Amino acid sequence: MRVLLIENDVELSKLLSEKLQASEYQCDIAENLSDAKYYLDIRNYDLVLLSWEQKSSINISLVKDIKKAAHKTSVIVLSEDSHKESEIEALRSGADDFIRKPLDYEILLVRIEAKLRFGASNIIEIDELIINPEEEKIIYQGEEIELKGKPFEVLTHLAIHKDQIVSKEQLLDAIWEEPELVTPNVIEVAINQIRQKMDKPLDISTIETVRRRGYRFCFPKKLT
Repeated sequence: MRVLLIENDVELSKLLSEKLQASEYQCDIAENLSDAKYYLDIRNYDLVLLSWEQKSSINISLVKDIKKAAHKTSVIVLSEDSHKESEIEALRSGADDFIRKPLDYEILLVRIEAKLRFGASNIIEIDELIINPEEEKIIYQGEEIELKGKPFEVLTHLAIHKDQIVSKEQLLDAIWEEPELVTPNVIEVAINQIRQKMDKPLDISTIETVRRRGYRFCFPKKLT
């Protein structure tokens, strides 16, 4: 599960990130709005933890933007504000939960687990194609397709951003934990595996190459 932590308190964000990683969450940290928007543009998150400042229209706008772009992403607000009006404002803007600081980390992790467990399904359904990211499973016309690992993650990311052109660099940033340590060729390898294991046997096309720009999810489209 991937989490984006939006928190300008460096010490708190470092401690919270360590707690999340110890619980086997992948965590990115954004210290400001610009960084947050950058991460949200290039990656898919199961959960956003958002530090909430009192009477901040920026927070309200950000929550609405997150929900509009990815309605399945859960948003939990972390706030020092003890006024119930702020909690009401956050929840009405689209936040899924509101937790007050100082944080009880054990309780926070339990509430994160509950929110992710009972949150909206991440299953992608397009015509007869079903992609289940949580179980790393693909089903086409009732039959399961054997595609795992990075090729599966590449396919899923492109399917989530259906009809958008996604560059190699964006795919690397979204899927590989240390993209600077791998070459863009790994994307070509993953795409080739998708086409060999899925597209050709099923006579379909799921991903098209857009010259010099990247890739686009194009299913449903027949090869012949």
